[in-house]
Amino acid sequence: MPAVIAIEPARQPEVIDLLRQSDEFHWELYPVEFCYLLDVSELEHPGITVFVARDEGSALGMAALVDRGDGTAEIKRMFVSSTARGLGIAGGLLRSLERHAASLGVRTIQLETGPLQTTALAVYARHGFERIPNFPPYIDDEFSICMEKSI
Repeated sequence: MPAVIAIEPARQPEVIDLLRQSDEFHWELYPVEFCYLLDVSELEHPGITVFVARDEGSALGMAALVDRGDGTAEIKRMFVSSTARGLGIAGGLLRSLERHAASLGVRTIQLETGPLQTTALAVYARHGFERIPNFPPYIDDEFSICMEKSI
């Protein structure tokens, strides 16, 4: 049975555990000051929607959509647990984010990831995201790659 993806609150134990796993993953790859990771309280701000992928109740992955209110949105905190990678969770999260973004009137979705995250870069490219010049706050950041997709 495929994972079920739904909008959920950020402040719950399994989501907080995914955030911790994501933090540790990123901090192993990049200097902490170049990791633009929203914490649980930031994910609770208006205009931010958190999606969680679950299988038999267990949280396997998550992503957040930040609606900028100008027809654009940014994907933040996209992460799939190491035990669930390769199962199509990331693609499911991206499709859910895109449907939700379209319902909000978003026309362009952007994201930032790192050059060492080759699997993430490949997933985003497979789903139609193309590399663009870095946008704020990632300008001149050697550890950032920015991408976008029109929907």
